Amino acid sequence: MSAPVLVLNTGSSSLKYRVVDATDGGVAASGLVERIGEPGSRVVHTVVHTTGAEEHVRERDLDDHEAAVAAALDAFTEHGPDLAHLGLVAVGHRVVHGGTRFSEPVLVDDDLVAAVHELAPLAPLHNPANAVGLEAARRVFADLPHVAVFDTAFHATLPPAAHTYAVPAAWREAGVRRYGFHGTSVAFVSRAAAAALGRPLAETRQIVLHLGNGASATAVDGGRSVETSMGLTPLGGLVMGSRSGDLDPAVLGHVRRELGLSADDVDRALNTSSGLRGLAGDNDMRGVVAAADVGDEDAALALDVYCHRIRAYVGAYLAALGGLDAVVLTGGVGENAAPVRARALAGLAHLGIEVDAARNDAARGPRSAVRISPDGSPVAVLVVPTDEEWEIARQAVAVLGSQGAPTVEP
Repeated sequence: MSAPVLVLNTGSSSLKYRVVDATDGGVAASGLVERIGEPGSRVVHTVVHTTGAEEHVRERDLDDHEAAVAAALDAFTEHGPDLAHLGLVAVGHRVVHGGTRFSEPVLVDDDLVAAVHELAPLAPLHNPANAVGLEAARRVFADLPHVAVFDTAFHATLPPAAHTYAVPAAWREAGVRRYGFHGTSVAFVSRAAAAALGRPLAETRQIVLHLGNGASATAVDGGRSVETSMGLTPLGGLVMGSRSGDLDPAVLGHVRRELGLSADDVDRALNTSSGLRGLAGDNDMRGVVAAADVGDEDAALALDVYCHRIRAYVGAYLAALGGLDAVVLTGGVGENAAPVRARALAGLAHLGIEVDAARNDAARGPRSAVRISPDGSPVAVLVVPTDEEWEIARQAVAVLGSQGAPTVEP
């Protein structure tokens, strides 16, 4: 591996990791440490060989994130590959929320860690865990440079008309605005889509649909985010696995009065009991499609609502862009659910957006960008597998190679 980076994605009770070559995306190993600080914690470590992947699972007590990082190191020691011989050049960290302070990846220092903590009110489920992961990894990998890559950074190019909410000034001064998420994924797939089209990224207009358990739409003009569906938090926009997406803000007051719900009850319901789960009782799109196929009315409605919301955003973002070269689908649903892709983009032929049935059905979990629109259609419809870990590794190496690598401002 010519530029291997250890990429860490720290959650509140989990740690995902991967050793990836920033130059070509090659993977040496990956893993998941789950249920940190809970009973039944375990490490799932996968070593990638030329002949295939070899998975190792070990259950062990893990009290905190530092113990989780140490457990991941133990897995490398026991099962390989030997990190000492890989020549790691950096540790790249996914951080969910950078607020308005971070519009690019930055080298990690004490001030950066403090800033991630300070931004916790904007992402209370994510940033505290990200900060703990940063602290733990810096202690364990003290001799390596660490780089933080922010989900929100790609959307720093949103114009004021797109990111400003029409709320009181005091709210805006407290940070209430649209930030957007899935930025690392959108950066990766929009660049890959431009390459698939054989055109410079700076000359393309794309709508990127990241459809997974979380889902978002982003209008990308010349490689810059100019509109995106998620807002202050990842709750807004499209219907998701367990999140509501857009709704009338007055709903919150109504259910508090009529159902006696507290603010925490409402927040929890909108994030964990809504979306596909709220409509069909299942947050997994595979189960929803299967149930709809056998006549389940709730599942059929959920699918209709999900696809209707996507179509509405595609139309709006085409208008915002003033023209369109490609619709790009990615994420677990976008890459694998052919029926959802077809339904979400149905009826848009008058806008130049069509899906070829045979190509769409054949494009299930592609390894590279695949066109599923007919030849000659004005707008290309592409399925592009995302690789956020590779993008984090690439950005980390770019920071290290830049003159005067950026650091956090006080």
